[in-house]
Amino acid sequence: MMDLRAAVQALVARRTDELVIVPFTGGIAWEDASTRRELDLPFWGSMGKAGSTGLGVALAVPNLRVWVLDGDGSLLMNLGSLVTEASQAPPNFYHFVLENGVYRTTGGQPIPGHERVSFAGLARAAGFPRAYEFADLATLERDLPEVVGQPGPAFVTLKVSPEPLDRRLPRRTIKDALPEVWPAIRARAG
Repeated sequence: MMDLRAAVQALVARRTDELVIVPFTGGIAWEDASTRRELDLPFWGSMGKAGSTGLGVALAVPNLRVWVLDGDGSLLMNLGSLVTEASQAPPNFYHFVLENGVYRTTGGQPIPGHERVSFAGLARAAGFPRAYEFADLATLERDLPEVVGQPGPAFVTLKVSPEPLDRRLPRRTIKDALPEVWPAIRARAG
C-alpha cells in the first residue's frame, strides 16, 4: 500500500490542465497538494456521485480532461456508474479510486469485502478498455505518464493506507469552488 498523500502528490506532479473532482476521501490531501485550485472541484457530501458528475462534465465538455479522484466506499455506493462510464467511453475521462478499505468519513469502519474486491476487475467487467491497479509508489510514478498520456476512458485503483481519522473538512466546498472553476470549464466548452 502507498501513503495516501504520496499517491496524491504523484497525481499532482503529472497533472496539467485537468479538472479534478474530489469527494471526501482524498479531499484534504488533494487540497493540500494541488497547484491548480481553479480546476479543483471538491465534491464531499455526495457519496457515490463523483463518477457520474465527472462523466457528465467529460461528455458536456469534450475539450476538458476530467479526473475523478473517488474513494472506494464512495464508489461502492454507486457501482452501476462504472457501466455507464464505460459504455459512454469519453476519451477525456479518467476515474481514479483511492482504495483504503474503510469508510473513512463515517468513522473508519471496514468496507465489506475489502480484502477480496478488485475495483480494477469490476471496471474491466463493466467494459473499461483500460483498468489499472497500483499498490507501489515507484510503480505508480513510473507508469502514470503512460496511463494519463493515452486517451480515456481509464480506471485506476490506487491502494493507499487509511489516514488517521480526524474530523477536519476540506476548506473549500463546491459552492466556494464553482465561481473559480466555472470560467475554466466554460472556456473549454467554447
